[in-house]
Amino acid sequence: MPDGAIIRVQGLTKTYRPAVRALVDVSFAVRPGEFVAVLGTSGAGKTSLFRCITGLTGADAGSVMIHGRDICRVGGRELRAARREVALIFQQFNLVRRLTAIQNVIAGRLAQLPTWRVLARRFGREDRQLALRCLDEVGLLDRAYARADRLSGGQQQRVAIARALAQDAKVILADEPVASLDPESSATVLETLRTVAAAGVAVVASLHQVHLATAYADRIVALRSGRLVEDAPTARLDARALGQIYERAGVAGGRP
Repeated sequence: MPDGAIIRVQGLTKTYRPAVRALVDVSFAVRPGEFVAVLGTSGAGKTSLFRCITGLTGADAGSVMIHGRDICRVGGRELRAARREVALIFQQFNLVRRLTAIQNVIAGRLAQLPTWRVLARRFGREDRQLALRCLDEVGLLDRAYARADRLSGGQQQRVAIARALAQDAKVILADEPVASLDPESSATVLETLRTVAAAGVAVVASLHQVHLATAYADRIVALRSGRLVEDAPTARLDARALGQIYERAGVAGGRP
């Protein structure tokens, strides 16, 4: 595994019910500044992998190390601290639609703010300035005070990325972040994620579109029937490798 990795997945195994093996001995690592695309058919194990990395689903075996903490073994305050370093970006944006872009971005700071400020929505100048800087980084400074439901799908997804930046996350996990977007918006969102990675954040995105993965990611990690079948720089992904990823799965079951 590469030195200096911020995420180290080692021997990760997860089974749902006796016969459904979602993940089988999966191992890989991600450095700060890398953009890694996770490929695989529906049912290959991509979502289970993401849920295990965030601690939302417990693993049956193996470990997920994030900045030296094993997500599979810690709990309570230590687990909350580890989760603060990981931001999730979802296919459906997961914004509060009635709030403005800047208010949604400030939500990324909630774990660092006193409860009374959150309940009263009284945010300091420093938090507002940070949110504006994050919106500027994703090219949406001019839309800071627009309600989320007045933004396009691509703009909403970039607000979600800005929120992750405001969280000061060291890792961004993007689960099918462009699945519901048009080609132009998809390109803009993935270019934004690539820029974020270049600034030192580890970005891991599950994608269905191979051409987008090869155009924007530094590395490809591929799953089939819960097993790791590829972990290589994008430039080395050839027709043989794609065949191995997408050929029809055998009798081994999987869960997305």
